[in-house]
Amino acid sequence: MMTWARFAFFLTLCAASPAWCVIETYQFDAPELEQRYYTLSQELRCPKCQNQNIADSNAPISQDLRKLLHQQLQAGASDEEILDYMVARYGEFVRYRPRFGGVSLLLWAAPAFLLLVGMVIMLLVLRSRKGVDVASATLGADEQARLDQLLEKAERDS
Repeated sequence: MMTWARFAFFLTLCAASPAWCVIETYQFDAPELEQRYYTLSQELRCPKCQNQNIADSNAPISQDLRKLLHQQLQAGASDEEILDYMVARYGEFVRYRPRFGGVSLLLWAAPAFLLLVGMVIMLLVLRSRKGVDVASATLGADEQARLDQLLEKAERDS
């Protein structure tokens, strides 16, 4: 009984799996344009899905971006022009590999800067601890007299 239920569930999953795929029906004038389309659609991130490119996303915004990408390629736009347009419209987030500069420069440099600041703080703390030597510390007159009394008492008791 249970095996039939599992088998039916498995068949249902197999039958529904083509519905999960993104099916493109765009026609290109040249195979080079089709290759550029697939490369750029892998490079562009879906603004709604956040961690999925527009090639793999079924979100309506991704469908619109794929259509726009096809139109721009057919119109003769270069890869850089297409990426610049998408970044101008959706921000640098739309690229999986953002350009090195501006805010992304801050993101790339922040870990190294924080590591350097941490090392400087650690160096300063270690230097301040190194400067304090318990053996060479001098006692005040009252403290020295109290210490002498305690030492004499310890000698008498032993």
